[in-house]
Amino acid sequence: MIETPRLTRRSALALGAASAAILAEARAAPAASGPLTALPAHRLAAMIAARQVSSAEVTGAFLDRIERLNPAVNAVVGMPDRAGLMAGAAAADAAVKAGGALGALHGLPHAVKDLSAVAGLSWTMGSPIFKDQVAKADGLMVERLRRAGVVFVGKTNSPEFGLGSHTFNPVWGTTRNPWDLTRSAGGSTGGGAVALALDLLPLADGSDYGGSLRNPAGWNNVFGMRPSIGRVPNDNADDWLVSMGVAGPMARSVADLALLFSVQAGYDLRKPMLLEGDGAAFRAVRPEGMKGKRIGWAGDLGGAVPYEPGVLETCRKALARFEAMGAVVEDAVPDFPVEQAWQAFVKLRHWQQGGNLLAYYRDPAKRALLKEAAVWEVEGGLGLSAFDVNAWSVVRSQWSRSVHKLLQHYDYWVMPTSQLFPFPADWVYPKAIAGREMRTYHEWQMATCLVTLAGCPAVAVPAGFGAAGLPMGLQIVAPVHGDAACLAAAAAWEAVSGDILTRKPPLA
Repeated sequence: MIETPRLTRRSALALGAASAAILAEARAAPAASGPLTALPAHRLAAMIAARQVSSAEVTGAFLDRIERLNPAVNAVVGMPDRAGLMAGAAAADAAVKAGGALGALHGLPHAVKDLSAVAGLSWTMGSPIFKDQVAKADGLMVERLRRAGVVFVGKTNSPEFGLGSHTFNPVWGTTRNPWDLTRSAGGSTGGGAVALALDLLPLADGSDYGGSLRNPAGWNNVFGMRPSIGRVPNDNADDWLVSMGVAGPMARSVADLALLFSVQAGYDLRKPMLLEGDGAAFRAVRPEGMKGKRIGWAGDLGGAVPYEPGVLETCRKALARFEAMGAVVEDAVPDFPVEQAWQAFVKLRHWQQGGNLLAYYRDPAKRALLKEAAVWEVEGGLGLSAFDVNAWSVVRSQWSRSVHKLLQHYDYWVMPTSQLFPFPADWVYPKAIAGREMRTYHEWQMATCLVTLAGCPAVAVPAGFGAAGLPMGLQIVAPVHGDAACLAAAAAWEAVSGDILTRKPPLA
């Protein structure tokens, strides 16, 4: 069990500063118009803090919308009864009236991705092994959400153990894309992305190993951020051999993305490999001036990565927005064999993800309940020696150095968030792209996986729509630890992309 740390003087001062900033924003902002569920999260938080609206009103509005639209998409799962949720909102309102320090997300309804533990809520990880499990304590990142004042209303759906970028599992079922209900929502943060696209939630947290915050963001026309490794704490059993998986934010705007990231990020003594610093530094994001910036366009990485027709064209056309702001866009591919880098990703994922699942695999009854991809990851790891892992980690380092070299010449590196548009929801995964057979359940994510392998932060931004009207995203990649730069570039993109961002799914 993880114990929630006591509020320190430093964190109390941070809460006080957050309260002051929220109140200042509320006083400066114009009066709200339109439905509460359509308002940005940062605006809603400011209104709650200023007592312009209650958490009960905001939470009730989102719950009404979930009741109306969620049955069609299955994005939000594991919800307690409404009376209990509204009691949580009432408690948040009582805290506002008491006049104490408020967290940056105080009173906002929030559902946590079902890979993370929230005390008292269902925690299945999409696996029948844990279909009846209720979390006894908060995970590390969830602790931060609770201190920030959210009202937990449930979980968002994820694939089993987060494996694969298509959100379906035998516990909760399939999450469907609101732009076309016959299509995949992406994953593994598919539930969160759909909830944002339909205004079912003001914010969504998630995790990303091979593209799980980027692909579903792109497929749902919202923003998702893969932070640098070490920015946000995770609940891995191993504190020292750092996973390529990270936790991060997803939102409907860059300001909201930065707001949630500012709560998630920051050092914790219990995780010694975290980067030092306070996440609050990321909250005040401003659009970067793009004039003179150099942007490298990955394309299909010299023919090494297959794309469905229309994907590259949609994203390359979208980059004209940066060019109109004065940026220079050029083709840019790292000087390293892509296939060798891909094999390093596959082997290291066997080791890391397979290791997490090994105990279930060794139990015959539980092994029978594991999805095929989980068994494949474990068995791939069983075939690796410690020296194999070291050798593949060296290959990973060579790849990351080649990307670092590229990013010494370019300010940003960009590519699509997926290699194809949303595929049919009844597929397990696409078996081929542009005539090229996929060798694994996740090879269709190769481009996002290669960014993961480099350790770089990336923000997925909406890039536009294909011929069938389905969304595609663009991932903006910055050098390692360049999280603030990623957010600034995304804010610049957002400022000139209103025509894309204002489009809503048919279901909405």
